Amino acid sequence: MNSTSKRATCFHSHSYQPPRECPWTGLVEIQPSAAPYANWNARITDECYAANGRAQLQDNNGVVTALVNNYAYMSFNVGPTLLTWLADNSPETLLAMVEGDKASLARCGGHGNAIAQVYNHMIMPLAHDRDKKTQVLWGKAVFHHYFGREPEGMHLAETAVNTDTLEALAADGVKFTILAPRQAGRFRKIGTDKWESGGIDPTRAYRCNLPSGKNIAVFFYDGPISQAVAFERLLDNGDKFYGRVMSGFNDQRTHNQLMHLAVDGETFGHHHRFGEMCLAWVLNKLLSSDTAVTNYGEFLANNPPEWEVEVRENTSWSCEHGVERWRSNCGCKTGSKPWTQEWRGPLRNSLNALRAKLDALFDSRGKTLFADPWTARNDYIAVVVDHGQTPDFLQRNCLPGLNLNQQQEAIQLLEMQRLGMLMLTSCAWFFDELGGIEPVQNLLYAARAIELAASFTAEDLEAELVRGLEQAPSNMPEYKNGRGVWEKAVRPQAVYKQIRALADSALDDVGTVTRFTRLMQTAAKCGQTFDRRAVQMRVLNAYARIKQAGTVAAELHTAYLALAAELKLSAELLGWKNAGICDSFSTDLTGQPVHHCAATRKSGMRQRSRKHWRF
Repeated sequence: MNSTSKRATCFHSHSYQPPRECPWTGLVEIQPSAAPYANWNARITDECYAANGRAQLQDNNGVVTALVNNYAYMSFNVGPTLLTWLADNSPETLLAMVEGDKASLARCGGHGNAIAQVYNHMIMPLAHDRDKKTQVLWGKAVFHHYFGREPEGMHLAETAVNTDTLEALAADGVKFTILAPRQAGRFRKIGTDKWESGGIDPTRAYRCNLPSGKNIAVFFYDGPISQAVAFERLLDNGDKFYGRVMSGFNDQRTHNQLMHLAVDGETFGHHHRFGEMCLAWVLNKLLSSDTAVTNYGEFLANNPPEWEVEVRENTSWSCEHGVERWRSNCGCKTGSKPWTQEWRGPLRNSLNALRAKLDALFDSRGKTLFADPWTARNDYIAVVVDHGQTPDFLQRNCLPGLNLNQQQEAIQLLEMQRLGMLMLTSCAWFFDELGGIEPVQNLLYAARAIELAASFTAEDLEAELVRGLEQAPSNMPEYKNGRGVWEKAVRPQAVYKQIRALADSALDDVGTVTRFTRLMQTAAKCGQTFDRRAVQMRVLNAYARIKQAGTVAAELHTAYLALAAELKLSAELLGWKNAGICDSFSTDLTGQPVHHCAATRKSGMRQRSRKHWRF
């Protein structure tokens, strides 16, 4: 920030997409609603994230006179799961973000524009303390992996906050966060006893003192101007946008003022076409004025808080009822249909109950494998971002002397925990219908977590989950309730993915072959269709490879006989191999060609190198 300027601006962009990866393959698959793009990540990246890395400035004749990397001049955070996807599918977009952050470090006295975000957009006040810890640590670790430095600030999912959440941020060195003005409680000048209430001054930084004795800075963005940018088409006209920004200053204030706004990153180009161009035009005009363009870290360093604030407990920027949108029918919705959201409470309760079971299982079984299971979970992010770190991770965290099977069990437990957090991603509750794409995605994560847990417990976790989901009413007649969503939208997908994953595996042990047989039986019960011939060929090839390597053990042969019978294969065919049959899928199990966007095809090797452990 220019030390001679008493006015500064900061535009914050919260860029985030829910994790969309298939929990069995680690890939984002085709989403027809995103057409003509392969999926929503690809579509929004092209329309927004990539566009902000090369925003056009045009003259009055429409001639492009310059390209602006908006990331060099605006504050921004990018969801950790989105960063990982960008690294594989749009590395040039990620590079623009990283280069923009580097440019801001040089321009803003060593304070970068990029800040971190809690890992998978979990509503922090509704998370237990261990998840709060992991969400912060994983968010910081992914940020460091891609931006090469420690973050100063951290964005909270939906800016949902309470004191415990701020304690979690402060405990791990986060200096500041950004909240909505309505989330401010009472405030006072530091060193005085008189508390004030009412409208918060958004042009200041505030200090929030915490019960632990730590503190954290809080910025409350300008609500009316942020609202106008997001929902009132202010981005249609650069002069109007600039004028509204300047209206946020008040000459009667004597302190250095920060006029800052915060909106979803998708506002600039996806929600508002060419919004990135309007943003670039306004930034360019501000840079040539006597109003500084800064970021939160620089402003905080130059203007330590002179006021302290108490936050309103369990509040957020997108639910006027606090955090009820993510656990009850509070009235917040996105559509105009007279649909009920009574399903939100049962969905939350069902997944919380499953989460408790997974945690207990991880704690009890983990103690036989890890020096400290929960420390190991916090450290597991090293493997999530770079699968090549697995050996070092195991050496750091596992008890000495574990064999290969025990090491695989350790990773399996950690994957179960990762999925247990992903199934609580906030987006499942944000929209209006239980059978929508976001709740189904979360339930798919739950299905995969249950599958992994089955190796460690005889308890029927799926049955317990479905009983809870039955209390969740659906607005879609074909589903009726959460049981219908599970049986018609989740279980068929889960079975299909499991079949495909197993068909791609070696099929060289009794447990895997037996599980494959049971899956085929489950597929028949839930009406799942697949290309039987493709699966038959994979099974025949798998048995042939084992037979060529030596004698097939009697138990394994028996397991294969059962699988062959389920696939309607004659036992005499086991061991037959046609060298022309490909060992990897060129079609999916419905017999349709597998489609991937060009970026996915180009980055397939990188995706496979990071693909999570599969059992």
